[in-house]
Amino acid sequence: MFLAVGWFHFSLPDFQYAFLSILLEGIPFLLGGALLSGILEEFLPQSLMTRLLPGNPRLAVVVSGLLGVIFPVCECGIVPVVRRLMRKGLPVSCGVTYMLAAPIVNPLVILSTLAAFRGQAAWEMASLRFVLGLSVAILAGWVASFFPPFQILRSGVISSGEDHHHHAESRSLLDKLQNMASVAIRDFLDVAVYFVIGAAAASLFSTAVNQEIILPLAAHPTLAIASLMGLASVLSVCSTTDAFIAATLTTFPMAAKLAFLVFGPMMDFKLLFLYGAAFSRRFILFLAVGLFVVIGLLCWRISALNLGW
Repeated sequence: MFLAVGWFHFSLPDFQYAFLSILLEGIPFLLGGALLSGILEEFLPQSLMTRLLPGNPRLAVVVSGLLGVIFPVCECGIVPVVRRLMRKGLPVSCGVTYMLAAPIVNPLVILSTLAAFRGQAAWEMASLRFVLGLSVAILAGWVASFFPPFQILRSGVISSGEDHHHHAESRSLLDKLQNMASVAIRDFLDVAVYFVIGAAAASLFSTAVNQEIILPLAAHPTLAIASLMGLASVLSVCSTTDAFIAATLTTFPMAAKLAFLVFGPMMDFKLLFLYGAAFSRRFILFLAVGLFVVIGLLCWRISALNLGW
């Protein structure tokens, strides 16, 4: 099946290939995140998260951003993990920070960025991606701390009747493993619906829309940054591999590529739907606009510094 209307060229085989590619790439991470959420539900003590974080709310947000170095999770699997952590007592502001920072401060992501940009100021790009991603995530967490949880989360995300608490001494290891599997399956199915919808939308854009329409924007720094952030939002790539795509965009300035690498893991098309499993629509919209503006302004400022890229 093929349909062509102006800049829209739909090919069913191309769409199917792109859609399956995103599913095959993302589902393992989504499944891993769901399994981790089950482990957290069954084996993470209720008070551990509050004990790990500093008492100062602002400092707790900063520490939450760095947790991704120790507990790395790809953006495909971050939502069920964050939702489970918040049910275990993690403050919502800290959950937002960890959710945004973990896919970028992930050590594997740092290594993949260094490998992809070999010969293209790799250390500068990897360092700036880490610092900028962490800073933006912390800023988002601080902003979220000013709002009550009911304005940020979907109804029932923290207080839910689906959680069953039992005395540990009265339950066998088999019972705990069964409950862990049940929680993981439930979380996986909840989030997978949003992931499939987002993957289909991203596949349609990447295969049916002529990508050459954005190439003339590369000559203007501001437009280049905005266009690559827009491109990152629809490519729906994994944070562990998106650096290899950004490195091939040789016509665009490095600051625009940096915007691509920071904005994509925080707010691509599939994440718009995945976030819907935990957060309110109003907050997701506010977060998307805020991230686009802040990351765009910071990368524009970096491009103005003329770092020799």
